[in-house]
Amino acid sequence: MKTYSAKPDEIERKWFVVDAKDLVLGRMASQIALRLRGKHKTMYTPHMDCGDNIIVINAEKVKLTGRKLTDKKYYWHTGYPGGIKSRTAGAILEGQHPERVVIKAVERMISRNPLGTQQMRKLHVYAGADHPHEAQQPEVLDIAAMNSKNKRSL
Repeated sequence: MKTYSAKPDEIERKWFVVDAKDLVLGRMASQIALRLRGKHKTMYTPHMDCGDNIIVINAEKVKLTGRKLTDKKYYWHTGYPGGIKSRTAGAILEGQHPERVVIKAVERMISRNPLGTQQMRKLHVYAGADHPHEAQQPEVLDIAAMNSKNKRSL
């Protein structure tokens, strides 16, 4: 029996919407990364982009367990000597772009190569409850129902 390899015209992409309200960030991000990569499909091929399109709403209401709101830091460098800067996860969630916490969590679970960049283009994250993708008729992906640990109501 030969190993199956998906062709570009055989790949079928669906649209899913995930409500991030009260979901644990890492658990949600791992499920999103799995679906962006296409590993949940039987026709998964490692060198092809087989994944689905994911819309995340209510990204500002995502939960972090433990002391991650105050202890987890995101670093970047300005390019100047001694120019390393950091910001806590809580500061980003309360700031102007809270959706960046979800984007970074998923981005760091996807491979860092051209294929990973192509897969990240299918992720659409919004801080609020509304999104402009109603024409695609996305299905609801209930991550909270997959495991009782996926949801926090603290």
